[in-house]
Amino acid sequence: MKKTNLALFAIMSLILLGQACDKFEPSEPAEEDLLDGPMEDLTYEENQRFLDGDRTFNDEVFTIEKGLGPLFVTNSCVSCHAGDGKGHIFGSLIRFGQSDETGNKFLHLGGPQLQTRAIPGYQPEVLPPGAPYAVFTPPAVTGLGLLEFVPDSYLLTTADPEDKDGDGISGRVNWIDVPDFVQPRLGSISQNGRYIGRFGKKASVYDLLQQTVDALAQDIGIASVYNPIDVYSGLEIDPEIATEKVNNLAFYLQTLKAPLPRNQDDDEVIAGKALFTQINCSSCHTPTLKTGDAPIAALANKEFHPYTDLLLHDMGPELDDGYTEGTAKSNEWRTAPLWGLGLSPDSQGGRYFLMHDGRAKSIEQAIEMHGGEAANSRDKYQKLAKEDKNKLLKFLKSL
Repeated sequence: MKKTNLALFAIMSLILLGQACDKFEPSEPAEEDLLDGPMEDLTYEENQRFLDGDRTFNDEVFTIEKGLGPLFVTNSCVSCHAGDGKGHIFGSLIRFGQSDETGNKFLHLGGPQLQTRAIPGYQPEVLPPGAPYAVFTPPAVTGLGLLEFVPDSYLLTTADPEDKDGDGISGRVNWIDVPDFVQPRLGSISQNGRYIGRFGKKASVYDLLQQTVDALAQDIGIASVYNPIDVYSGLEIDPEIATEKVNNLAFYLQTLKAPLPRNQDDDEVIAGKALFTQINCSSCHTPTLKTGDAPIAALANKEFHPYTDLLLHDMGPELDDGYTEGTAKSNEWRTAPLWGLGLSPDSQGGRYFLMHDGRAKSIEQAIEMHGGEAANSRDKYQKLAKEDKNKLLKFLKSL
C-alpha cells in the first residue's frame, strides 16, 4: 500500500513539475511575427518540395567535400538570410565591374562579385584597381514568388521614364540579358533580346531560378547544371549539387509566405498609413500589386501588399556608388519592398541596417537619405510635426 502511495506521489510530482516548467517556457511567436513559412493552399506535393528547399536553405552547410569554393563568400544560405529576413552588414556582398549601361568590364578579373573567402590552398579575391563597386546587404526573401508573377505588361504600364505626367516620378524597368537556362515566363515582354529584371538591388535578375543559380555560384562557389562554370578557374566542371535540389531551392523562394502586417487596427498606424500616401511615398512604394497567370496555383491572380513598384528610380547623387547592373544607371535603384520592414531587426542583430548597403541605422535615417525622385517626399516628411512623424514610423514598423 505504501509503495502504491509513493508511486502515485511520484507521478503527481512529475506532472506538477512539468506544469511548472511549462509556465517558464517561452510562448510560440505569433504567425505575423515570423517571416518564414509556406504560402497557404499549396498541394501536398508542393509542400514536400517546399520542405526540401527549406532544408537546403536553412540546414545545409556546404563543405569542401560538397563543392564549397574554392572561392566563396559564405557556406550556407541561412548565414545571409537568418529567418528568411534581411541580412546583417557583416554578410554584405561586394559587386563590381560595371559603371554604365555598356556592361561589365571586369568579368575577366572576377566580376561581378568579389569572393572574399577561400578554402585552404587558395587566396580570396581582391578588388581590382579602378573597378567601380557597391556594397549590397542581403535582402529578405519572403513573398518573392508573388513579385515574380506580376505581369510585365503591368510594369510597362506603370513605368514613366520620361515623366510625362509631370509628377517628378519617372520609374522605369531594367532591361537585362538573361542566361540561356532561363525560360521566359508566359506573357514576358522582350526588347532587343533583353527581358525585364525585377530582383536584386538594381532589378538585374529575371526570376528566382536565376537568383538561386547565381547565389550558389557566386556566394558559395557551387556549380550546377544550369551554371557549370567554376568561379575560380572559369572552366566548366561537373555539377556539385543535384538539379532537383536547385529547383526545390527556387521553389522554396517562390512559395515562402508574404510578410504579415501587424496592429492594423491601431489608430496611430491607420493615421500613419494615411500620411504615407499624403506625402507621396506610395508613388514608388506601391501598396498593392496583383499577380497574373502562374504555374503554381497558390500564386496565380493574387492581390498582395508589398509596397514596391519593382521599378528603377533615380535616388540622387548621395546614393550613387558609381556601380550598376543591366541597363540601370549608377544612381538608379529598384524600389525596395517595405513589407516585413518592422521585423528586420530580428535578423539584423536587434537593430536596423537599411538602404542598399546598410548605411541607414534607422527608418528615419533611411527616409532622410532619399534623394532624386524621392526628394519631394523626403522634404514633406521633414516638415511633419513630431507626432505625425511618429505615426508614420509606427505604420512602417507595422508592415
